Amino acid sequence: MNPEIVTIHRKESLREDGMLFVRTEGILETMVRAPLLITGLIVVALTIPLQTSFSTTRMLDLTLYSDGSAHISAQIDVDPLQPDFEVNLFGSSIDNFVAVGENGFLLSSEINSDTATIDTFGSSLITIDYDIHDLISKEGRVWTFSLDSPTDYSLLMPPNTIIVGLNALPTNMIIKNDQTKLELGSGLSEINYIFGTTTPPTTTPPTTTPPTTTPDLPLLENNAFAMIGIPIAAAAAVIIMIKRKQSKSSSVLQSEIPESKTKIDPAEIETIFNLRPDMREDDKEIVKFISENGGQVLESELRKKFLQPRTTMWRAVKRLERQGVIEISKKDLQNLVKLKKEMEAEE
Repeated sequence: MNPEIVTIHRKESLREDGMLFVRTEGILETMVRAPLLITGLIVVALTIPLQTSFSTTRMLDLTLYSDGSAHISAQIDVDPLQPDFEVNLFGSSIDNFVAVGENGFLLSSEINSDTATIDTFGSSLITIDYDIHDLISKEGRVWTFSLDSPTDYSLLMPPNTIIVGLNALPTNMIIKNDQTKLELGSGLSEINYIFGTTTPPTTTPPTTTPPTTTPDLPLLENNAFAMIGIPIAAAAAVIIMIKRKQSKSSSVLQSEIPESKTKIDPAEIETIFNLRPDMREDDKEIVKFISENGGQVLESELRKKFLQPRTTMWRAVKRLERQGVIEISKKDLQNLVKLKKEMEAEE
């Protein structure tokens, strides 16, 4: 049975004046739906850029240390409407993890393997800092740094290092105070480097008496003496510069040696407590322990004394720093906690 195609004719009316009228069934419904459809497309188009703008890394800085560890500092834009935020770390061997909101308050966080869950507390910009031991390996004298970064970043090499291999060219390189700073792009980067020798050679310049010159020497012989004397003078200048650098570094090391610890006057501790009446009792015990050890201790000593985890003690130390009671500095890749000599009263 062959199908039969039947044409449908719309009923149209033609007035005597020649004007054609067409049926308008469904036009009103179409006019109502079209703006709604267009509005929905506009909302979707505006939402897509907003969703992709959240959880993006604004800044990423890495610092390599001579013991094979690295410090990472990053600023991340997050959604302030979300109660927490999960960030992927560059490894699982994490130490001294700290997350700070845009208002300067320390944010609570939980680390699980290579991820960290951070409570945002309404912050749209979070700064994280942590130490990691998974980015650098060593074979013989050659150290290898490897990182697959999702964004561009800066890398500060350890002092007195010589780069012997690169798998990608940096966009910029600066050398300052025996340290090399590289600007690298996203993707996998591998850098091979070695440490330069810090001890000068044991050779000493010859102690021979200078030759006596006579006015009868030909010009060629005078030039020969001059060419021989220039390398000797240059070698002597290099040795003098090395010795000066050694003496300067030794004096710096001696200045960094902590003085004998003397107990601080208890009246000064009471003054601190009077200036900070809202200080927690456990924080007061930390201040007392620091004062009993000459006004400065390592953070590791605080953890051993009070038997606290690294994260808990770091939060207490940062809390005292925000109150203006202590100051934190780096010493031999460790956190040195010092009591401030002068404190200002809270308003």
